[in-house]
Amino acid sequence: MVEIARARQLDVVTIGRASVDLYGLQIGSRLEDVASFAKSVGGCPANIAVGTAQLGLPSALLSRVGGEQMGSFIREQLIRQGVNVEALKSDPDRLSALVLLAVEDEGVSPMIFVRPDRADMALSPEDVDRSFIASARSIVVTGTHFSAPEAAQLKAIKASGGKVVFDIDCRPNLWGLAGYAAERYVKSDAVSNKLRAVLADCDLIVGTEEEIRIATGEDDVVGSLKAIRALSDATIVLKRGAMGCVVYDGNISDNLEDGIFGEGFPIEVFSVLGSGDAFMSGFLRGWLGGESLATAATWANACGAFAVSRLLCAPEYPTFEELRYFLEHGSPFTALRKDETINHIHWATTRRREIPSVMALACDHRSQLEEVAVRVDAEPSRINAFKVLAVKAAVRVAAGRDDYGMLIDERFGREALFEFARHPFSWLGRPVELPGSRPLRFEFSQDIGSQLIGWPLDHCIKCLCFCHADDPAPLKKEQQEKLRALFDASHKVGREFLIEIIAGKHGTLQDDTIPRALDELYALGIKPESWKLEPQVSATAWVRIEATIVKHASWCRGVMLLGLEAPQDQLEAAFVATAHVPIIKGFAVGRTIIAHAAEEWLAGKMSDEEAIANMAARFERLSQAWLASRERKAA
Repeated sequence: MVEIARARQLDVVTIGRASVDLYGLQIGSRLEDVASFAKSVGGCPANIAVGTAQLGLPSALLSRVGGEQMGSFIREQLIRQGVNVEALKSDPDRLSALVLLAVEDEGVSPMIFVRPDRADMALSPEDVDRSFIASARSIVVTGTHFSAPEAAQLKAIKASGGKVVFDIDCRPNLWGLAGYAAERYVKSDAVSNKLRAVLADCDLIVGTEEEIRIATGEDDVVGSLKAIRALSDATIVLKRGAMGCVVYDGNISDNLEDGIFGEGFPIEVFSVLGSGDAFMSGFLRGWLGGESLATAATWANACGAFAVSRLLCAPEYPTFEELRYFLEHGSPFTALRKDETINHIHWATTRRREIPSVMALACDHRSQLEEVAVRVDAEPSRINAFKVLAVKAAVRVAAGRDDYGMLIDERFGREALFEFARHPFSWLGRPVELPGSRPLRFEFSQDIGSQLIGWPLDHCIKCLCFCHADDPAPLKKEQQEKLRALFDASHKVGREFLIEIIAGKHGTLQDDTIPRALDELYALGIKPESWKLEPQVSATAWVRIEATIVKHASWCRGVMLLGLEAPQDQLEAAFVATAHVPIIKGFAVGRTIIAHAAEEWLAGKMSDEEAIANMAARFERLSQAWLASRERKAA
């Protein structure tokens, strides 16, 4: 066992189960009838690690996953959500645990645990680096964790000097007591004896009424609480579902109500799966943060309310920004998943990655390249191969560095999308608009959601809208409704959304033209992650644009400048002119970079390598100009 001296740098280390949970998406269906599933990280310890990380507590998971794709999914998802995975081992001999779940009715959620000899239950004392444990302020162990014989010795972590938190989390079927049934209470002296032996080492004990009884073997709740108190001075938290919780920090009376209560929240129950783990996350955020037990209980109740109002577990637990907003403002909805403001906060604070800036080669042109092909008498199908060359040019410039990206379409860019996926770019945008359409129409089908569901999760939706603040009211209404439908679809399928606005082709571009257009879209609840805008007539216009975005959407990623086939020198001047505008985060330029190579290559006058080199040189020059303008600003 390797031990490395380290300071206490973690607030929480959870130990035990980590699985892939597959949630049936047909709500109200039997598990037998479910046709499609959503995938997320699961397992009580993994959920708590995510929940506490999203609430701002540095957390880690000590567990095992299989050395296969689902194990990689668990690891990568934990990293995305801020969990330290230093102690997450890959097991080459076992598969990751799998759980199938459905929501048949309120509070009725059948589960199948597919976990004979799964990796997480093979966790052994040799997997525990005691210096890693000693780096944490608290350790969270679970009752089910102790159902694996080789893991029983892990209760010795008390010697690390941190606080020991015991989430009883008893799953009888994982103790071999209920077959595949998801029973929550099966009396067993053998299980009670094992769990009872853990209690004396704990500083915090959390469980439902059934779990409290299992932990002691007593037949009633009051008797169980008294039995725990006889063994331990730990703070005890009794979870009571819709009734919230009761916290006991001293002697136990005969009255269950004789304890500390937190504020409760009336919430429509959608799915109870994982609500206890969200509850624990909220309680730990308060308890470890030095809040009163009543406040910790309130935060726990609130986090549990979020969980029962949403389908998935860990991915949909609240962030601390989300929790604070809810505690301060509440919600007009008892079904929190229907609250657009809260959902936007969750979405904006749980993005898959941070992208501080983007230098993008735009190669999503369709009609323009078709015109070139006609002009040089080339087969339009050759555009597909040209776009692969454009990706290779971008690869040459990016050279594996962050902050580079592309815009690629589906009509002519299918092979280019595959080539793009082979390289570590930071960002990809994909257009959905029918080229040149005004009023706005989507390409391929107006049922946009059915298109987006098949996209990779990290592909950003890009929609160009030719609109002006002074457009006729009927046209403006039609286009705004189209953008609103696309915004709704983007959140439904979990894809980021960029709106590109070109106003100068359909009216005079003034200082207030774009700010007014953005203001109207924000008023409709449309809050894209990013904007793509044409160069403005003055610095005043950019100041107003930034003020509008900050006013309505403080979590907006920012603005990307578009090129409109402007000469390279003109674009470089625009970079310098906007260096003082923090909201501008990058550029997405196409024809300035690719137009010459496209015409020459499609006409057969330029080889593949010459086309790649030509586009790479133009993209490199523009990228260096952008970087230089930002360095000049910093200086």
